[in-house]
Amino acid sequence: TTGTRSNMANALANAVCELCKAGFSPAERIVNSNGELYHEQCFVCAQCFQQFPDGLFYEFEDRKYCEHDFQMLFAPCCNQCGEFIIGRVIKAMNNSWHPNCFCCDICQAVLADVGFAKNAGRHLCRPCHNRERACSLGKYICQKCHAIIDEQPLVFKSDPYHPDHFSCSNCGKELTADARELKNELYCLPCHDKMGVPICGACRRPIEGRVVNAMGKQWHVEHFVCARCEKPFLGHRHYERKGQAYCETHYNQLFGDVCHHCNHVIEGEVVSALNKAWCIGCFACSTCSTKLTLKDKFVELDLKPVCKQCYERMPEELRRRLAKREHDSKDRKKKMGICL
Repeated sequence: TTGTRSNMANALANAVCELCKAGFSPAERIVNSNGELYHEQCFVCAQCFQQFPDGLFYEFEDRKYCEHDFQMLFAPCCNQCGEFIIGRVIKAMNNSWHPNCFCCDICQAVLADVGFAKNAGRHLCRPCHNRERACSLGKYICQKCHAIIDEQPLVFKSDPYHPDHFSCSNCGKELTADARELKNELYCLPCHDKMGVPICGACRRPIEGRVVNAMGKQWHVEHFVCARCEKPFLGHRHYERKGQAYCETHYNQLFGDVCHHCNHVIEGEVVSALNKAWCIGCFACSTCSTKLTLKDKFVELDLKPVCKQCYERMPEELRRRLAKREHDSKDRKKKMGICL
């Protein structure tokens, strides 16, 4: 033990301070930093010459600095938060960033480990960059690989995809944009056609519920709409013109009178009767189909004309009610004329 103390004393007597190169006195406090010895007053920041708070220092090119001076002299500032960066630095877009501060300008996804793309001065993740580029080109983005779809997309559950990401659920064949969705499964066109499922004439998607049959096609109820106002007909009468369907209001606005009987535009002479328009050939007795003119005697029954012969064959009670209704209607018109 005595020998050990003697050796330590001899080593200390020969030791010098790393900063000032002077020796140490036996009673002096010595700072040991990773095997390097310093006088207490020499173990200070190389910039401000103050002792290190809590002994914390940063070393650069064999010189030690307090945290504040090290940051001021050497640490880059984060372009996002403005704080000094200690540790890993992301260098991008001619700036420095904390790894967690370098994010996509659109979705805020962290880009440090996934890469980025420059887009109009912005740093974007690949999916956002592709979406922005596709939007400018007027194209779709595949929701599986997030790349631009140059060809016709396959639409599945209302989202666009590259068709070759999917295979037919029946035959396993790689799909094309013509694929059909049925009960959350995708089928090639031949396999789907074998199932006999109707296809909507508007959206080209299978119709699994109620079907509207009109104009030689089949439609989802909500997709069979007026070509002008786009309101669904929902069972109400529609009018056809050059492969388009219209509600009565817009059909009349666009094309003129529509025959109440055949539902076609009246191109020749119009018969105006019972507050409706009729083709000459369609204005007939609703009971016996005998053709009528405005010179013939007829009565109104359920907004339809009935010839005199059919009317006389009706039960007496019904004729009496019809006559009374006609008489009351004429009285109302006379009274309106007096008021005017």
